Amino acid sequence: MKKLFAILAMASLSHAAVAAEVVGNAKDAAEKKIAMCIGCHAIPGYKSTFPEVYQVPMIGGQSAKYIEGALRAYQKGERKHPTMRGIAGSLSDQDMADLAAYYSQQK
Repeated sequence: MKKLFAILAMASLSHAAVAAEVVGNAKDAAEKKIAMCIGCHAIPGYKSTFPEVYQVPMIGGQSAKYIEGALRAYQKGERKHPTMRGIAGSLSDQDMADLAAYYSQQK
């Protein structure tokens, strides 16, 4: 009986750990990850030309929740820009949280 309780306790603890919210690190972690973003999103008025001419938005100052949602939508294919889909597909949940925290603090 004690083994059963121990197993149930461990299972509930592991579930709680999985359900924990991912918190972004705007300083150290994000600064190492923004290189793939700044080439387009840090240039005022920048337009991409693939697959069509597209006005690239400035993401600095957007809410972290919005940025994470947009990255997840690209990752799932709900947003269609191929470059962003490829980049988002390479990001972990922690990467997205870090980038969102970083850009939400920009002006």
